[in-house]
Amino acid sequence: MPELCSGIFFAYYLHYLAFGFAIFTLMMFKRLLTVIILMLSFATNAQEDIVAREYFSTGQFEKALSSYKNLYSKNTNNSGYLLKIIKIEQQLELYKDAEVRLVEAIAKRPAPDLLIELGYNYKLQKDTINAHIYYNKAIATVDQNPNNAFRVGRTFESLSLLEEAITTYKKAMALKPTLNFNIQLSRIYGEQGEVEKMFISYIDLIESSPNYINTIKRSISEFISEDDTNPNNVFLRKTLLKKSQQSQDLIWNEMLSWLFIQQKDYNKAFIQEKAIYKRQLESLDRLVELGLIAENQKQYDDALAVFNFIIENTQDTDMKLAGHQKVLQIKTKIALPKDYNTINNSYISVFDTYGKTPQTLELQINYAHFLAFYLNNQDEAISILKNTLKYNVSELDLAAVKLELGDILILEEKFNQALIYYTQIERNLKNSTIAQEARFRIAKASYYKGDFKWAESQLKILKSSTSQLTANDALDLKLLISDNRAEDSLQTALTKYAKADLYAFQNKNDKAILILDTILKEHKTEVIVPQALLKQALLFEKKQDFEKAKTNYLRIINDFKDSILLDNALYYLAQILVNQLAQPEEAKKLYENIIFNHSDSIYAVEARKKFRALRGDALN
Repeated sequence: MPELCSGIFFAYYLHYLAFGFAIFTLMMFKRLLTVIILMLSFATNAQEDIVAREYFSTGQFEKALSSYKNLYSKNTNNSGYLLKIIKIEQQLELYKDAEVRLVEAIAKRPAPDLLIELGYNYKLQKDTINAHIYYNKAIATVDQNPNNAFRVGRTFESLSLLEEAITTYKKAMALKPTLNFNIQLSRIYGEQGEVEKMFISYIDLIESSPNYINTIKRSISEFISEDDTNPNNVFLRKTLLKKSQQSQDLIWNEMLSWLFIQQKDYNKAFIQEKAIYKRQLESLDRLVELGLIAENQKQYDDALAVFNFIIENTQDTDMKLAGHQKVLQIKTKIALPKDYNTINNSYISVFDTYGKTPQTLELQINYAHFLAFYLNNQDEAISILKNTLKYNVSELDLAAVKLELGDILILEEKFNQALIYYTQIERNLKNSTIAQEARFRIAKASYYKGDFKWAESQLKILKSSTSQLTANDALDLKLLISDNRAEDSLQTALTKYAKADLYAFQNKNDKAILILDTILKEHKTEVIVPQALLKQALLFEKKQDFEKAKTNYLRIINDFKDSILLDNALYYLAQILVNQLAQPEEAKKLYENIIFNHSDSIYAVEARKKFRALRGDALN
């Protein structure tokens, strides 16, 4: 009997388990089915939303209206769908339908953005009285809660109701001084062309929130130009000067320095940067940056003044040496042969003070370059560099020495010896930027020797260099070789051009110009002619013979309209006309040519800036 009871109980238990499992399975199935239905519903809505947006963007407003009404009926809490319906009804001039819809929505949810939308709907019907009633109702919500200004102002801006947005933001700041809408106000003033108000608003923002300074500089830069007589520049300068006189905050000196840099008035920027440094006595980094900018813009006197100030004021030996290096590099750039001995004595004086040690390695490399390329003293240059190879310094530092050694050996036309140093760099620092530069110089050495096939094979690899500068140089040289090899099987003109290129590298500019002359006389129809004209023009510029350079550029522009060098010729000639020949109107035409006919040129952005500056645009 006990066995029978336990058997019945066990059977009942199994039946209960089976029933429970069936119930559990049914519940899970229902949940899974619900999830699937929800997912399908979501996917359907998402697809319908995409279709509705497509209809709207392509101007199929009736279809878009139908789609958005359907979407809104399924989700009446989605204000985005409601506003889309309103916009479409306004496009279709169904203003009464939009009005009814907005009134109903406001009755359910009296949000300020909906009040503005209703007011705007009246405006579209030219009912300005009702429009302003609802605008004012929306603005009145700021009285109750100043934080509403974010939403109200943004909605006004989206509908180009800029005066109402200004009123909103000003009211909120008056009611709650911790709120700051100066960035919004500045943007609106800019859109309205109220540049002075915009500047004042941005300056107020700098005063309250200095962290915005870089964003503000970017915004202001669109409204000033390089011309210091531009009314916008004048107003901004006066405002900043007044601030700097009223306040000891260095941020106004920083802004003035930035403005003077935009105007390329580096001496005035230097005055501001000195004031900042003398008050802080911390870092000279800002002055270093200013010096580099002035040097890059070929304002060498200003750059020298900055770097000499750094030398005199820094206590850091490395920075002092870097300052000496920049001063000597700049002096070398602008020197005449009669100045070379003075520069040489300056180098010797620095080495007398600091010695020839690993700490002065960079200066020694520069000095070796000066000796070899300017004083024609290659033996001493090579001796200095070989001595530095004994230093216990990094492989990267040694690579810089070897690169200069290779260049000096190329100068002496000892190509095979140069290749040894270049190859060592490539082997020891594989895939580095300097290794890729060494590989480019290996290719260029082969090109100088006339081994064009080998040079071209190396340049093909370098086209994909991680260093953009090396990649561009490699591509230019590869195109020069491949274009001329294809046209001239004997490569006569290319051989002459490579020799002229080598002479230019060796600072034998007169010899280079003479060889380029023979190319222009003897190979008049070949593809190398525009290249020779351009190279020769750049050498004329180096000799400050700007009229001859102009003649060459004009030949490219007039006779080689399909040349890939056309935009180079246009830009370089424009630069000469502005900076050397005082013919800005002629330059303006060339910049305009680049803007409209060579928009993909690397010079297009600069050409646009310079064209606008010459035209005297108020906005840059």
